[in-house]
Amino acid sequence: MTAQQWVGEDDLVTGEAVALDLPPATIGVRTVSGLIDVALTAALLLVVTLLFSLAALETDAALSGAAQIVSTVLVLVGVPAVTETLTRGKTVGKLVTGLRTVRDDAGRISFRHALVRSLVGVVEIWLLSGVPAIVTAMANGKGKRVGDLVAGTYVVRDRFRLTLPPPVVMPPYLTGWAATADLTTLPTQLAVAVRQFLGRAAELQPQARAATADRLASLVQQHAAPAPPPGTHPEDFLAAVLCERRNRDLHRLAQERALRERLRERLDDRAPHQTTGSYGGGTS
Repeated sequence: MTAQQWVGEDDLVTGEAVALDLPPATIGVRTVSGLIDVALTAALLLVVTLLFSLAALETDAALSGAAQIVSTVLVLVGVPAVTETLTRGKTVGKLVTGLRTVRDDAGRISFRHALVRSLVGVVEIWLLSGVPAIVTAMANGKGKRVGDLVAGTYVVRDRFRLTLPPPVVMPPYLTGWAATADLTTLPTQLAVAVRQFLGRAAELQPQARAATADRLASLVQQHAAPAPPPGTHPEDFLAAVLCERRNRDLHRLAQERALRERLRERLDDRAPHQTTGSYGGGTS
């Protein structure tokens, strides 16, 4: 059992070493979202085409044609890319259906991601009527279309109820050891693996539960000194390490907050005593 087996590729990790699954959007909801965006884009493209057609009556035909091509590219590529960038992965269709585009690591997409999705979308959605997008989404576990595969993104449900597991409890007999132990930073995947194991231990078969606890404890012991007291249960050891990491993080954050408050108070006390100098103090 390795740490990677407990962490999904699309998991976010909180400070409590909890992996949060971002559920990918279903094909049905994505289709509705896509149809809304296509309808709005087509309407915008129609308006732009009419405007340039009217303008072409008084301008050179070649210049009008070039302007028409540029405006079409801007409508089909530029507008979606800029919209998704500024709204952190949303379009009008996604806003209505409660969806959002994110990176493969569940982070916020950049303009590069949005631009790649838009460029590929011209081919797979507009030129090929969306057939490649639907086929690819049905074959992909995260419902990715071709543009998502190329850009390294996927679409998630932005409106879902988030429930966090209860915090790990410190075993009382390990409180003293944990308070004085030298704990180095755990690798993120190992910390998440420990947290998920402790939350799911009751669901495992006894033999698998014991083997996994021993395996994770041996990995965590490389980051803790001295070793826990003899006879410590592996699961209690893992819980103690996570609890102490949380307590130390909370203490550090409290100290930083107190330091900021003291600095702010000193600046506030010093401000009334500051005076502005004047030039030419003489009188006539």
